[in-house]
Amino acid sequence: MSSRYHLVVIGAGTGGLVTSAIAAGLGARVALIERDRMGGDCLNVGCVPSKSLIHSARSGMAFPAAMEAMRAVRARLSVHDSAERFTSLGVDVYHGTARFTARDTIAVGDTTLRFARAVIATGARAAVPPIVGLEASGYLTNETVFDLTTQPDRLVIVGAGPIGCELGQVFARFGTRVTVVDLAPRILPRDDPDAAAVVADAMRRDGVRFMFGVTPVRAERGAVYVAPIGAELAGEVRIETDAILIAAGRAPNVEGFGLDVAGVRYHALTGVVVDDRLRTTNPNVYAVGDVCSALKFTHNADWEARLVVPNALFFGIGGGRVSRGIIPWCTYTTPELAHVGETPATARQKGLAIDTVTVPMASVDRAVIDDVTEGFARVHVRRGTDRIVGATLVSEHAGESISEITLAMTNRVGLGGIGKTVHPYPTQAEVFRKAADAWRRQRLTPGAKSLFERFFRFSA
Repeated sequence: MSSRYHLVVIGAGTGGLVTSAIAAGLGARVALIERDRMGGDCLNVGCVPSKSLIHSARSGMAFPAAMEAMRAVRARLSVHDSAERFTSLGVDVYHGTARFTARDTIAVGDTTLRFARAVIATGARAAVPPIVGLEASGYLTNETVFDLTTQPDRLVIVGAGPIGCELGQVFARFGTRVTVVDLAPRILPRDDPDAAAVVADAMRRDGVRFMFGVTPVRAERGAVYVAPIGAELAGEVRIETDAILIAAGRAPNVEGFGLDVAGVRYHALTGVVVDDRLRTTNPNVYAVGDVCSALKFTHNADWEARLVVPNALFFGIGGGRVSRGIIPWCTYTTPELAHVGETPATARQKGLAIDTVTVPMASVDRAVIDDVTEGFARVHVRRGTDRIVGATLVSEHAGESISEITLAMTNRVGLGGIGKTVHPYPTQAEVFRKAADAWRRQRLTPGAKSLFERFFRFSA
């Protein structure tokens, strides 16, 4: 315990862990506070357990064995996020609820910690819509679904975003009759609609049933009632179910930490207010991850943690701005859907003129060899140039392959540069070299083609 810490971090999820490790590694006196389990959502109720179940479902494993394997994986990985490990790194780890008692002090139980800088990394939780009877009937979220010991025969999932799609397909593959309901007209509304349609078709083949344009209006033991917005009671449809999984978005954890006392502004829906360098309205307090960011991904929290340490401790030297980040995402369905940068819709909103190249996976030899030809790669470049501004990939291992585009965008390598890069044959990622070839052919105007034809005619 220090009389005054250089940095106090609230929350031991990805953002808080990475922030603490970096700061302690640089020699700062660091305190880390966690009120629940070390590792946060990612290890305990998010990325690790969900991807373990996805792997088991793809492997044809039965539900009880898959749940046992998931818990074993989670336990094996927990050592990396343990209090013992962070203590060995020089971090003082406190277990309990943190509460600001002044603009420069935080209490944990009866202990008061003084700080020069603090970082709020309290994450987010499942947002639960106000459905009549839901509490009494019982429901699951990502925080409780991984505690199941018995497989439900029928499952209603509220929300067709990434969590709803991933777990919907997983449970369907285990043999559960799954119904996904959403007010939106399709799944994954932030993603390319053509790519989302590929995923939806694959989910339907696995047995998932969709009901779009409806919202749950009430629940009871054994059933959920849904209806279009504004419909009369006669418009309700009863869906019989053994369990309800709420996957309707995330709510930031901002309550109960004394943020008002610290002079930290926040909103219940959008979280802690930060500037482009992750500083809150208290200039000595910063925030990272799901509690303050629209992109609620583990890798985004990790990236922001790497910005916040120099921004908070070294006056921004070596840090950076959130607005300059190029953050990919991936939904780990089968096939996977990965995206980075702009879509045609967001480009139009920004007045950005783009050219688009689409390459079907059926034209990629490795996809044909592996018999996974559904899907495509779609790359957007600034009109008249090869500067990549966005890309979508729906395919096997899309989450791995999208990093090539993210790397290119981050380091300003154009699509032409990808075309010049030798890719091992045969690989799925060769689809991006094919996209570069297609872009090059598009740039061959009739006038240029005529010029080449004349050159070769007279040079024969």
